[in-house]
Amino acid sequence: MLYILDTADLEAIKHCNEFYPLAGVTTNPSIISKANTDFWKLVKEIRNIIGEDKMLHVQTTQKTAEKIVEEAKLLKKELKGDFYVKIPINEEGLKATMELKKLGIGVTMTAIFTPTQALIAAKAGASFVAPYVNRLDNIIGDGTEVVAQIVEQFDLYGMDCKVLAASFKNAEQVHKCSMVGCQSVTVTADILKNVISHPMTDAAIAGFDKDWKSVYGDKTILDF
Repeated sequence: MLYILDTADLEAIKHCNEFYPLAGVTTNPSIISKANTDFWKLVKEIRNIIGEDKMLHVQTTQKTAEKIVEEAKLLKKELKGDFYVKIPINEEGLKATMELKKLGIGVTMTAIFTPTQALIAAKAGASFVAPYVNRLDNIIGDGTEVVAQIVEQFDLYGMDCKVLAASFKNAEQVHKCSMVGCQSVTVTADILKNVISHPMTDAAIAGFDKDWKSVYGDKTILDF
C-alpha cells in the first residue's frame, strides 16, 4: 500500500512527510487554488519538502491532447524527480496519455467512476488510475466495490497500472479499499492521522505512563 498525501498545504506536507511513510503528494486545480499563491513557487516547494525520490502528482489545466502533452513536458522539466501528470478521463486525455507513455512521462488518470474507464485508461498507458470513492458513495454508489472491480480487472488482464483510490471522508473507507487489494490511496492529513488513531491505543499509552511513573517518577530509561 502506498500512502500519498492529497494537499498543497506546506505545513501539513512537512509534518506528514516527517512522521508518516509517505510515498508522495497529489494535488489538483481545486487544491492548488485554495492555496491562492504563486503556482510554480508552491509546487516547487512541495518537491523540495518531499525530495525527488517521492511521487508528485500535478494535474493538467489543458483541454486538448497537444496542450496537455506540452504542459506535462514543462511540469516534468521543472519539477524533476518521480513525477506524474494527472489527466481527467476523456478522449483528449486518452490521446495525451498514449503520447506521454511514449515520452516516458507518468500519467495518473483521474476522475474515474467506473471500472471500464479505469481499464481503458490503463490500456492507454496510465501508470495510476484514481477512482473517487466518497463521491460514488454520495450518489448511492459503492466506491469500494468499484475499486475492487478495477483491481480484479487489472489482475485479470495483467495490466501494469496501479489503483490510486481518492476522495475519502473517513479512515474506514481507506481500510475497506486496502482490504480489496487497492495498491495506493491519496488522503488528507486529517484522514492520515485518523488511520493510526484509536481511543484504546490512547488508553494503553496512558496506562504505560501511569504504571512507570508510580515506580520511577519522572525518570526515563535515559536517566539510568
